Amino acid sequence: MTTLSALSRAELGRRLRDGSIDLQTGAFVTRVHSPFASVADGLHLLYGDYPLLENNGFADFHVDVAPPPSLRRWYKPLARFVYDGIVPFLPLPAAQAFPMFEWGMNWCVSSRAHGYLILHAAVVEKQGRAAILPAPPGSGKSTLCAALVSCGWRLLSDELALVRPEDGLLAPLPRPISLKNGSIEVMRRYQPDAVISRPVPDTTKGTVAHLKAPAGSIARAAELARPGWIVFPKYAAGAATTLLDVAPARAFMRVAENGFNYSVLGARGFATLGDLVAQTRCIDFTYSALDEAVAMFEQLADTP
Repeated sequence: MTTLSALSRAELGRRLRDGSIDLQTGAFVTRVHSPFASVADGLHLLYGDYPLLENNGFADFHVDVAPPPSLRRWYKPLARFVYDGIVPFLPLPAAQAFPMFEWGMNWCVSSRAHGYLILHAAVVEKQGRAAILPAPPGSGKSTLCAALVSCGWRLLSDELALVRPEDGLLAPLPRPISLKNGSIEVMRRYQPDAVISRPVPDTTKGTVAHLKAPAGSIARAAELARPGWIVFPKYAAGAATTLLDVAPARAFMRVAENGFNYSVLGARGFATLGDLVAQTRCIDFTYSALDEAVAMFEQLADTP
């Protein structure tokens, strides 16, 4: 299998400009075009372990991260994300081209892959069971996900839980983990050997960077996982690390609030989510210290 690491940085940049990069992430193939050096830099740094498909006739998504076609590009450079001719959001400053690529990739899956029930949640797995972490921004979800992955948990996704309606199993989509603001330095201290992209300031989410997904998680991207827990994480400075079970009915409503296509799937979405909640332990989880949080998750993994 050829991976993106087979390309030099110069060759990667040239092929991105030509639109001849077919990148496989999980079950999806994306054909990427971009003239931006920052997109080539980000892919070269973070995507070296991903399959690179050669002479591939089909791609699920055709994406273009490029300057908009206007004279403005010369005095105030912008980046625009285009998917199959559709421009789903407004252009951003050109310096934010790589974060835009990551956000656009999430949008492609969450708005098009309706063969799954898609939840806004991180997913990690250990010893055959997966923990689903649905949470709003600012909850510490991505920081906790990054810490667990650095301690041996398999990364299925930082942003999108893909639940198969036919059997309730989780499909992996391991991609770089998004870190924001203070969590970037937290992870640099917690995992000094982590590969983290250059922080990009002044985005709508503050300063953002991305942590490279483990090669082992990428290699297992075709391996489904069985749900074990739904954990609602909440970071609170100085708080003790606590677990509190959540009633299934309440958990159902909270997970539904984090569903991208729950209403689109209708009755099938309702049934899939109901089965998911019924087969998992649902937990409120509060933490402030990452070491204690990881230790608590290890206890969960060791509990039959």
